[in-house]
Amino acid sequence: MKFLRQLLESIRFAWQALRSNLLRTTLSLLGVTIGIFSIVAVYTFVDSMNSGIREQIDSFGKGVVYVGKWPWEFSNNFPWWKYMNRPSTKYGDYKYLTENVKNSEAIAIIDNRNTTLKNGNNSIDAELEGVSFSYNKISEVPVENGRYFLASETDKAAFVVILGADVKDALFPNLADATDATVKINGIKFKIIGTMRKKGEDLISLGGSPDDRAYIPYTTYASIFQKDDPEPIIALKGLPADEGQQSLEGEITGLMRSRRGLKPTQDDNFSINRMDGAVKFFDTIFSSLNMGGGIIALFSLLVGGFGIANIMFVSVKERTNIIGIQKSLGAKNYFILFQFLFEAVFLSLIGGIVGILLVWLMSFIDFGSLKLVLTYSNMIKGIITAMVIGVISGIVPAWIAARLDPVIAIRSK
Repeated sequence: MKFLRQLLESIRFAWQALRSNLLRTTLSLLGVTIGIFSIVAVYTFVDSMNSGIREQIDSFGKGVVYVGKWPWEFSNNFPWWKYMNRPSTKYGDYKYLTENVKNSEAIAIIDNRNTTLKNGNNSIDAELEGVSFSYNKISEVPVENGRYFLASETDKAAFVVILGADVKDALFPNLADATDATVKINGIKFKIIGTMRKKGEDLISLGGSPDDRAYIPYTTYASIFQKDDPEPIIALKGLPADEGQQSLEGEITGLMRSRRGLKPTQDDNFSINRMDGAVKFFDTIFSSLNMGGGIIALFSLLVGGFGIANIMFVSVKERTNIIGIQKSLGAKNYFILFQFLFEAVFLSLIGGIVGILLVWLMSFIDFGSLKLVLTYSNMIKGIITAMVIGVISGIVPAWIAARLDPVIAIRSK
């Protein structure tokens, strides 16, 4: 109980010392403020970028695997000729997997190309995607006006289209709702059954923006554009209980090998891809950014720490006489040590809180496609870092103050 009272008394003394020298206190914590601001800002920017890119990757379909001719990850010694001779995936492969796969929530077949869409004198080059009916269960299709495809439209190759926001604006600049209007694609009239909500710019464009995209039924797309050798992709969404889609991938491998009559000794002549490669790639980049930014910010924090240590040495020098009086009246060494240690920690902590507050205010600035979010995790990291810097900066001056001889201390001026 006595120790606790003395501890609280040390905190009170430390706080009074800071209040009695407001100008010096303010100047001392500036270095820590800049250092903590730099560290928390770096972590916040990197985490926000990471979150934004992960959201974009998830929009392609979380838990989705893609079956196609080509792998998405290539090694340095990539044997391209081996993959060139593979057969392309066909509509028949899609129908076969649809009828036989058990570990899938949804299956879709997809193909795309750049083409021109026209409405009178207005035209735009856009990415045209041919998709099967279940595509909206694989990837988000945010229809704002109108509707998504009907099963009958995708089965019977109907000439209907869903337009992205920028495509609609370019073709129908004076219409708020272009539903039921028509556009020409490859000289053929298509009825607009829906238009999508505008997404805006992404932080990093993966596969293009949905705003510059148009969707038509896959069967319609195949009848118009796949007269040469088509190379569609089959997308399969795994069940929530299938962690990592391992069961789904194993099932696809077995079914595709059986369909193509591969012997046990033969390699797969198809590829199963997922967005994990992109996630790992960006994780590596963000890890390096965190490390590099953190090291740079630590130099700023180091300067702030030296500033606090310097001020604490000055404070010990100024209050040597008072330390001697306190010790002569029975104050223990730890009581003196805690006074100065708490003062250093308070200085650093206040500087850290101000730095975090500046990052929070910065989160209200419009950075375009980057939405800056200050997380509790980064706030806690900043506060803990500030406290550690305070302890490191104040421990030596506090130890020196605690070890002063009371007689010599009292005689000092």
